[in-house]
Amino acid sequence: MTTKAFQRIYTQLEAITKATVSLRAAGVTNDELAIVDGRLAQVVKIKDNLITLQVFEGTEGIPTNAEVQFFGEPPVLNVSDHLAGRFFNAYGHPIDDGPSIEGEKRYIGGPSVNPFRRKQPSQLIPTGIAGIDLNNTLVSGQKIPFFADPDQPYNQVMAQVALRADVDKIILGGMGLSNDDYLYFRQVFENAGALNKIISFVNTTEQPPVERLLIPDMALTAAEYFAVDKNEKVLVLLTDMTLYADALTIVSNRMDQIPSKDSMPGSLYSDLAKIYEKAVQLPDGGSITIIAVTTLNDGDITHAIPDNTGYITEGQLFLRMDTDTGKVIIDPFRSLSRLKQLVIGKQTREDHNQVMNTAVRLYADASNAKTKLENGFDLSDYDLRCLDYAKEYSTRLLAIDVNISIDEMLDTAWELFGKYFSKAETGIREALVEKYWKE
Repeated sequence: MTTKAFQRIYTQLEAITKATVSLRAAGVTNDELAIVDGRLAQVVKIKDNLITLQVFEGTEGIPTNAEVQFFGEPPVLNVSDHLAGRFFNAYGHPIDDGPSIEGEKRYIGGPSVNPFRRKQPSQLIPTGIAGIDLNNTLVSGQKIPFFADPDQPYNQVMAQVALRADVDKIILGGMGLSNDDYLYFRQVFENAGALNKIISFVNTTEQPPVERLLIPDMALTAAEYFAVDKNEKVLVLLTDMTLYADALTIVSNRMDQIPSKDSMPGSLYSDLAKIYEKAVQLPDGGSITIIAVTTLNDGDITHAIPDNTGYITEGQLFLRMDTDTGKVIIDPFRSLSRLKQLVIGKQTREDHNQVMNTAVRLYADASNAKTKLENGFDLSDYDLRCLDYAKEYSTRLLAIDVNISIDEMLDTAWELFGKYFSKAETGIREALVEKYWKE
């Protein structure tokens, strides 16, 4: 970042805490960036001419006569069509050896789109993943998280969604990525020849955790440029929101704020909401759809991070390992898309709703049969057929490595119904059975 030539350098700090420094300065604005003793900082409080700065890397070792130089503006992103295909850090600087972006300067972290300009989400976003498209169909303008244990391959799923989703632009916000994950995303996008529509903002584990707080705002500022200004369909992928919340906690603790549930800051709900509420369907066709990973601690969805997330978002996609098949699947019991009814049967085939419900009900019957088996009860012929069906349903439709169209998903489900059950056992409407049943 460049500093303005006329910005004064201050050298007298009045107070230093674990996370902040205070000094007297003139002409400073809220959220303005500064360099304090060589470390990036941001204005968090102004009282008369007393300025309090949050130092992202902490204040340890900063002397009272440290140099403070203000940038003259809050964090910004230069937006233009040239963002596409590029990788940036938390400050919007290129990290792919490419040139700096010339374009219109936009302040990050602004308000979400005026509700008056919003339209009810109504456009299907196919991903090729049956656990999503068949059971938990995504709709443009939706906000939905993946809930996953830390050992699940959620970044691989995000990359697959990025490559398969039928959208104009995909924006990745990577927070606390390992170098391996960062290189994985780069390699996958480059090998697929999809870089022309993917923009990435990345904070790795080697960089200060507090820098993660800038990543969602950078990603969403770029998203709003393409959705609002260019009327494009934009998919924003954020991973991992738990690491984002951990960074919020670091700042909160350093500033001696009183923690809330699970040691999280009291502002957690509003901090998450200001990100997720950027999801929007615009009347002119542009949209921002947000899919975010929230990693769980031992599968605990009552923790403050997933708990607050569930109140804000429109459902969740739950990743788990299926012990019967060894496949990672999208759990049909714990996953939910609250907006899927807006497109199922309207932009998909007429049998979608009944096939989806029947497939999950039969999978539930298999779960009950498994419980009976574990408790030593005899299994009926129907139970045995359900167990066989469940393994094939899991492998061919729920597994995250399945990549087929929605019509192919529906045809596969009909094939499984015909293989393991009678027409009467499916309970599907007779007209649909006559039209789609496969012996």
